[in-house]
Amino acid sequence: MAGSEAVVIIPARMAATRLPGKPLAEIAGRPMIAHVLERAAAANVGPVIVATDSEAIAAAAEKAGGRAIMTRPDHPSGSDRIFEALNQFDPEGRIKFIVNVQGDLPTLDPANLRAALSPLTDPAVDVATIAAEICKADERTNPNVVKVVGTQIAPGRLRAFYFTRATAPHGDGPLYHHIGLYAYRRAALERFVTLKPSPLEQREKLEQLRLLEAGMRIDVMIVDSVPLGVDTPEDLETARAVLARASTLRG
Repeated sequence: MAGSEAVVIIPARMAATRLPGKPLAEIAGRPMIAHVLERAAAANVGPVIVATDSEAIAAAAEKAGGRAIMTRPDHPSGSDRIFEALNQFDPEGRIKFIVNVQGDLPTLDPANLRAALSPLTDPAVDVATIAAEICKADERTNPNVVKVVGTQIAPGRLRAFYFTRATAPHGDGPLYHHIGLYAYRRAALERFVTLKPSPLEQREKLEQLRLLEAGMRIDVMIVDSVPLGVDTPEDLETARAVLARASTLRG
């Protein structure tokens, strides 16, 4: 798909429960949001925008060479925030595809972002995302590791039936760790933000179930690695170590 048809939007706010102010947390001499911007831009799928309600985050994004759009502070989810930013950036509706990249993925592989967009070449797909096969035994039963249950429709691609914090599906075979990066067809995002939270979404605390309960189709590309999500001070120290090693190897 043409780069002019897609945009990457990174929702970022200061008020994270477990790690307040994390978009500005220093990693390898730069704020985390600068690392995420750099990796999103390296995917080369279209413009990259930070959607935020914080002047400090906006300033950090712009200092890193990115673009920031200020949004309302009262959005219930990142999806609502990116929809407001999209309409500010492209009120004429020229953008067809929107990639939602969380602002706490400083080790994201740009190739994985590109993979998330690829199912949207199929007009039957409303939303696309990514997952990786679970290799660690403890992650199979960890409720913080979200699993996607789906059927293979092509090599390395699933059609999602369900997302869950439980160990699923039962029995022998691979389990897949869902990675919270989404590529939306514009009409799907427009519909999503008008829907009320669904029963299974509220039960599992997983926003993507609202899409499935509304009858929308989500396809999943299987990728090789799970990027580090920074949610806690311990995650932040891990990210610092990983990116410090990467910087040393490049040097």
